[in-house]
Amino acid sequence: MSGLGVKIAILVIFFGIMVGVGIYCRRHATDVNGFVLGGRNVGPWLTAFAYGTSYFSAVVFVGYAGQFGWKYGIAATWAGIANAILGSYLAWVVLGRRTRIMTQHLDSATMPQFFGRRFDSRGLKLVSSAIIFIFLIPYTASLYNGLSRLFGMAFSIDYSVCVIAMAVLTAVYVIAGGYMATAVNDFIQGIIMLFGIVAVIVAVLKSQGGFMSALDALGKVTDTSVSETPGIFASFFGPDPVNLLGVMILTSLGTWGLPQMVQKFYAIKSEKSINKGTVISTLFAFVVAGGCYFLGGFGRLFGDRVNVATEGFDAIIPAMLSGLPAILIAIVVILVLSASMSTLSSLVLTSSSTLTLDFIKGSVKKEMDEKQQLISIRILIAVFIVISAVIAIFQYNSNVSFIAQLMGVSWGALAGAFLAPFLYGLYWKRTTKAACTVNFIFSTVVMLANVLVRSAFPAILKSPINAGAFCMLAGFIIVPLVSAFTKAPDMERVDSIFSCYDRKIMVTVKESIGTEEEA
Repeated sequence: MSGLGVKIAILVIFFGIMVGVGIYCRRHATDVNGFVLGGRNVGPWLTAFAYGTSYFSAVVFVGYAGQFGWKYGIAATWAGIANAILGSYLAWVVLGRRTRIMTQHLDSATMPQFFGRRFDSRGLKLVSSAIIFIFLIPYTASLYNGLSRLFGMAFSIDYSVCVIAMAVLTAVYVIAGGYMATAVNDFIQGIIMLFGIVAVIVAVLKSQGGFMSALDALGKVTDTSVSETPGIFASFFGPDPVNLLGVMILTSLGTWGLPQMVQKFYAIKSEKSINKGTVISTLFAFVVAGGCYFLGGFGRLFGDRVNVATEGFDAIIPAMLSGLPAILIAIVVILVLSASMSTLSSLVLTSSSTLTLDFIKGSVKKEMDEKQQLISIRILIAVFIVISAVIAIFQYNSNVSFIAQLMGVSWGALAGAFLAPFLYGLYWKRTTKAACTVNFIFSTVVMLANVLVRSAFPAILKSPINAGAFCMLAGFIIVPLVSAFTKAPDMERVDSIFSCYDRKIMVTVKESIGTEEEA
C-alpha cells in the first residue's frame, strides 16, 4: 500500500470508530441529564481524559507549541509543566469536589445555571450564557486551523473538504450520543494523543541526531532581534521569562473558568473518581502539554524549512514534521484530528446546552419539556458546528489571524469573566451578584477592546495572551472588593446553599459524592 493509501486507511478506521461510539452511546442520551452530563455517573478515566482532551487541541499542538517554542526555545516546556500542575492538578483539587457537590445541590447542568441559582439572578444566567455563546464561537473556529497545514502536507485535498468532513463526523457522534459519546471518544482520542506525541518527539529528535545533539544545536542558534545572550534558546528560562509567565497563567489558570472544562466536574461519579481522576488528568497533561511545548522548543532548528515572517508561526510544527515517514505523518494527522475533534465536541455541547437551558428555556419559550429541550440542543449542536466551520474556511482563505490570537481572546474573555466569580461562589458566602456583574463586564470589555483598539493598550498588554492573564488575575481583586462595598446576599439563603457541604450521608447512597463504590 502506498504512503497516501496508509494515511487514508487510518483516517477511515478512525472516523468509523468515532461514529460507532456515538451510535452505541445513544442509550445514555434519552433525557437532558443523560445527554448533557452522562447522568452524573461518569468514572475517573473517562472524566480525566475528557478534561485533558478538551484542554489540549490543535490550537496547542500547532499554534501555541510552534509560536511559543519559537519565541522562548526549550523554556516553553514550562508552559506544559504549568498546564499539568496548575491547569490540571490544582484545578481538580480546588474545584473538583466542591463543584460536583454544589452543582448537584443546585441542580445546575451548566455554568450559567450555577450563577443564576447560586446568586438568585436570572440576569447573571442570561449574561453569562451570552458571553459563552459569543466567545466560544471564535475558539471553536480556531480548532480547525491547526489542521490546514498538516492536511496540506499529508494529502492532496482541499482544506475546506477536511473541515467539512471533521465537522460532519463530530456532529454525528455528539448529536447521537451526547456527553457519554464525547467522553468515550475523548478516551480513545486521548490514548492516540499520548502515544502520538511521544512517537513524534522521538522521531523529530532522532532526525537531529538525538536529544543532546538537538539541544547543543539549539544552543548555537542566535537571533539578535530577540536577545544577544549566547545559547538563550536552550536556557532554563529563555529570552523573555515575563511574557512566558503570561502564557503559563493564561493557558493554566484559564481552565478554572472555562465552562467546557469546569462542566467535566459536574458529571463525575464519586469521591474515589475525583481522587483517581486528579492523578490521571495530571499525568496526561504532563505528557501531552509538556510534550507539545517541548517539541515546539526545537522549532528554530528547522528554520531552513519555514519562513516565519511570511508563513507565520502556524507553519513551524508542520515544517518540523514534513520529513517524517508516511506512517508517522498519518499518526500526527490522527493526533491533531483527535485533539481538535475532542475539544470541538466539548465546546459545541457546552454552547448548545447553555443556549437551550439558560436562554431559550424560560425566556424565548416559557415551557419546554425534556423532548423539546433535547431537540433544541441537538439542532444547536449542528448550528454551532456549521458556523464554526464557515468561519474557519473564511479565515483560512483570508488569513485573518493566527490560531494563538483567536484562542487568547476567547480564553481571556471567558476565563477572565468566570474564574473569580465561580471560585468565590464555591468558597465564599459573602460573594455578591454585583461583584459577578462587574467582573463579567470588566473582562469582556477589556478583551473586546484588545481586539478593536489594541494599539491603545500598554505594551505588555497588547498581546491577547497577556491581556487575558491580566483579566483573570484582576478578577481575584475585583470580586472581593466589589462584594465588600455592595449589599450582602440573603445569608439565610446562602447558608442553605452551603449546607450541601455539611450534609451527612450514608455511603450506600449511590447518587452522592460520598459513595465508596469504585467507578
